[in-house]
Amino acid sequence: MSPTADETVAAARGWLGTPYRHQASTLGAGCDCLGLLRGVWRALYGAEPIEMPAYRADWRDASHTQTLLAAAEKFLLTAQSPLAAGQVVLFRLRGLPTPKHCGIMVAESRFIHAQEGLGVVEANLTEGWARRIAGAFNFP
Repeated sequence: MSPTADETVAAARGWLGTPYRHQASTLGAGCDCLGLLRGVWRALYGAEPIEMPAYRADWRDASHTQTLLAAAEKFLLTAQSPLAAGQVVLFRLRGLPTPKHCGIMVAESRFIHAQEGLGVVEANLTEGWARRIAGAFNFP
């Protein structure tokens, strides 16, 4: 059975205040944007679907240009509706054509993500963020 939007939002909000740590996924101790998503997955389902390989924080890392999108397409369901609470959103950053950042919608115009220097925060989906959306997905 798929998790409800309320369950997903509650799991994501539980991570608020967690410091930013590249490649980490430990509630309260540290995570990056993917680590946040992994932690919410574990809260909803238990075990993660795969063991996470190492990855670089370098935005220009050409060796993993489609990795985030490919994983979303493999393990999540493409959203067929407008943005809504509980959905995973992928973002393009720094003018790159492929997504390199992710977050979880908590309302139509707010999302939670792990941001370097800030940690896990809830933010407004401003026009700048909305312009960078590369995809939206639902948990299975």
